[in-house]
Amino acid sequence: MALELHREEHVIYAGHPSWRGTLSFYVRGALVALVGAAIAALVTVIGSGFSLAITIVTFLVLEGGVILAGFLFRFSTTYTITNQRLTIERGILSKHMQQTRVERVQNVNTDQTLLDRILRVGQVDFDTAGADDSEFTFRGIANPEQVVRAVDRAHREREAAHGTRGDELSPGGL
Repeated sequence: MALELHREEHVIYAGHPSWRGTLSFYVRGALVALVGAAIAALVTVIGSGFSLAITIVTFLVLEGGVILAGFLFRFSTTYTITNQRLTIERGILSKHMQQTRVERVQNVNTDQTLLDRILRVGQVDFDTAGADDSEFTFRGIANPEQVVRAVDRAHREREAAHGTRGDELSPGGL
């Protein structure tokens, strides 16, 4: 399901989660795979004696699953900001699209852990009017400040097109 643009709508920002944004997922996945391999080693010791082959195969299968999951998440997620709306598209076989109009965005918050700052990635969370129950977040974004500037540009273009003037959008609020 490709994003169909409305009349007089144009793309300001489009992208996928950064490959750097999936690195922390891969690191956590490697730890889970190591724990799984350790459990497999203990089971083989209890059963018939230690089997290095089973331990290695268990680790490789689990880590392969983690790598595949990270790859699929990255390439099946698309973030788009136009002069009219923000959109998150997810999925390969089944699709999910989440969108909100630019004028509904009230606050834009960025979040970066220490590892995220080192990798130059982060998440951008959008607080939207009247949507307390839904989460609207761009995750694993390279250069989150660029996304904040793109939303600010979308607001400015909308204001210019409609002859309105609002406060400038900045990280952490309006």
